[in-house]
Amino acid sequence: MEILSKIMRLDEKDHKILEVLKENAKLTTSQISKKTKIPITTVHNRIKRLENSGVIKNYTVVLDHKLLGEEVLVYILVTVNYNIPGEKISQDKIANQIKKHPFVEEVNITTGENDMIVKARFSSISQLNDFITKTLRNIEGVDRTQTMVVLSEI
Repeated sequence: MEILSKIMRLDEKDHKILEVLKENAKLTTSQISKKTKIPITTVHNRIKRLENSGVIKNYTVVLDHKLLGEEVLVYILVTVNYNIPGEKISQDKIANQIKKHPFVEEVNITTGENDMIVKARFSSISQLNDFITKTLRNIEGVDRTQTMVVLSEI
């Protein structure tokens, strides 16, 4: 019941504001007001309410990874070995350890055959190879990895 009380009901105005912010979070309240045809005060109050309620968690930038020299995007499927003698393997602990690596953008714990999906970017295949062979596969509890290289982002 407590979780249900935290779910926030959004109306059409909230959704319009969020769509504009998802496109460009750098816009001013006035610019958002013009794009959505919602009064400035209403836009301001609703953004504050969405921030305070946790619906808007953060504002960020979208990087051009090619200009940064990070042309190799991969998704790595990770399978955990939970049967290491004398060890209590924690999926969260492994995920947090992987997430600390500077090349890693996301770590998602999943259901199914694999336990995690890691999204990471590298400047080269050799850098990817080093990460998988010297870092990822040496984390206690990581059993198997399967890497999928992204050919193009849409």
